[in-house]
Amino acid sequence: MEYDGIVVSNVLLSPPSRAQDKLVYERPSVTVDLVLFTFTESELRVLLIKRKNWPYADSWALPGGFVGIDERIEDAAERELREETAVEGVYLEQLYTFGEPSRDPRGRVVTVAYFAIVGADVRQQTHPGEEASDAGWFGVYDLPKLAFDHARIIHYALQRLRYKLEYTALGFFLLPEEFTLSELQQVYEVVLQEHLDKRNFRRKILSQGILEYTAKLRYGDHRPARLYRFAASAIELESVRRRFP
Repeated sequence: MEYDGIVVSNVLLSPPSRAQDKLVYERPSVTVDLVLFTFTESELRVLLIKRKNWPYADSWALPGGFVGIDERIEDAAERELREETAVEGVYLEQLYTFGEPSRDPRGRVVTVAYFAIVGADVRQQTHPGEEASDAGWFGVYDLPKLAFDHARIIHYALQRLRYKLEYTALGFFLLPEEFTLSELQQVYEVVLQEHLDKRNFRRKILSQGILEYTAKLRYGDHRPARLYRFAASAIELESVRRRFP
């Protein structure tokens, strides 16, 4: 029998659709973007690179780039971070997927964002790679004009950081090994962007069982301040959370 010009034998076939007939399937590209936070000089900062190429040449942006056709997304994240900033060996936690149709002038591009919290050792190894003309750490509350939708991505990552700081020992990654309660409170106030009552903060943080007193004192202009560190059990629990976020 014949059906819409197609000869079949004892089987009824549907006519091919226009898309099937032309074998046309639009495929979006996939990228990764990396949000790295650090706390230094009483300021929460984020790592940015200055782009060399179109689009947004000479604009500041998050490190990132396209995922290879045979590349795992997490491998692409580590590679792009290494190639653009020389930073490697950092635990990256998947943050969110951003896919607004008009977010990239090059076409339909979906990005998988990752974020991490790093210390002074990572800050010191940072320098621009081949695809960046510069790299630097910027205060999250005083950012330059950013390429793409990277301001939105940073804002989302900041909200995630605030949420995790409330119920985990995440402060371990923002402070030196030993610190005063005043220094810890400052981290919370900067990240949360709110003033915390000193007495209430200390009562709450000490009741969580995540800190231990080192039996050391820090001497300065005022009375000596006790030095604390995060308990090993709290650090291990946070490490588990990082493996299974």
